[in-house]
Amino acid sequence: MTGSGVRKGRLSPLSIAGWAALAMLLAGAFLAALGGLNQTTYGAANFVERYLDAIADDDLATAITTPGVALDDDELTARGLPTDISTAMLRSGVIEAGPEDVRVVDDVVNDDGTHTVTASYRLDTSILQTEFAVRPIEPLYGLLNRWEFVASPIAVIDVTAAHNPLFTVGDLTLDTRALKTGDDLTAFTQTAPYLAIAPAAYEFGYADTLVSAVPVPVTAEAGGRVAVTVDAQPTADFVKRVQTQVDAYLDACATQPVLQPSDCPFGIEIDDRVLGEPAWSIVDYPDVTLTAGETAFEMPPTPGTAHISVEVQSLFDGEISQLEEDRPFKLALSATIRPDDSIAIQLKQTD
Repeated sequence: MTGSGVRKGRLSPLSIAGWAALAMLLAGAFLAALGGLNQTTYGAANFVERYLDAIADDDLATAITTPGVALDDDELTARGLPTDISTAMLRSGVIEAGPEDVRVVDDVVNDDGTHTVTASYRLDTSILQTEFAVRPIEPLYGLLNRWEFVASPIAVIDVTAAHNPLFTVGDLTLDTRALKTGDDLTAFTQTAPYLAIAPAAYEFGYADTLVSAVPVPVTAEAGGRVAVTVDAQPTADFVKRVQTQVDAYLDACATQPVLQPSDCPFGIEIDDRVLGEPAWSIVDYPDVTLTAGETAFEMPPTPGTAHISVEVQSLFDGEISQLEEDRPFKLALSATIRPDDSIAIQLKQTD
């Protein structure tokens, strides 16, 4: 039996052309979609936005692993930084505020293939604008764009912990002596550099029983370096504890039944004959005040008054009388905090 139809199993030239056209259409749609993704989701601008959003979300693990953020030893050296610089601040819970209301305002393609992405954002109460240079790296699956920062946006914060080696930033407490040795460990004021995610706002301070520092806000700009001083001052409890030690010291001086109590700031010289044991008492204790000095907290020469009561006999006429006399004195000292949080006091000579 014969027929006029196309033999089974064969495509007509028209069908082949149709499939080819469909394939070309699908390929074109795929390439267009790929191009769209590379311009948007996988574009240079979106790369920068994702980094800034990670900081805003306090997702510092994502931020620090963004290509081009972490610094190797060569990059640290090139920036004049020690290769063992502390990375303790590169964690969540440290920043006070990240960039909000992020908006890319420009994305310029440079002749060398890099992009200059300009982002505007709000950081705490300030509106800032930053240029980020990014460059392409090996595509994902060979198709989707990937990027890295040409220069790391990590900032450096030089922290000076004045009069106390510890400071707080966010929910973290750090010791500026952590990477130091020898005599550097005993300095009254310590300074240390820290790597910090940027752009971000931070707040530095410190507070414990003995010292406290007024919180200091710091804005770290991308790739910048900024200094902050955490100025620890004695608390009322510190002053009270020093006052207690001073009072106890003077009370011990007053128990010595001599005219010149040993290692004490008061005494008396009498030309008459002393008949009985001198009795001392403290009329006015010096009011302790402490301010930071070069190596310790200092109390300047501060007045106090002791009183002596003793029976004497005049060498001129033999008359016996009771001597009652107030003896003013001054007391100065320095105070330091020992590692166990006890207070060491060093008395000073006064004129």
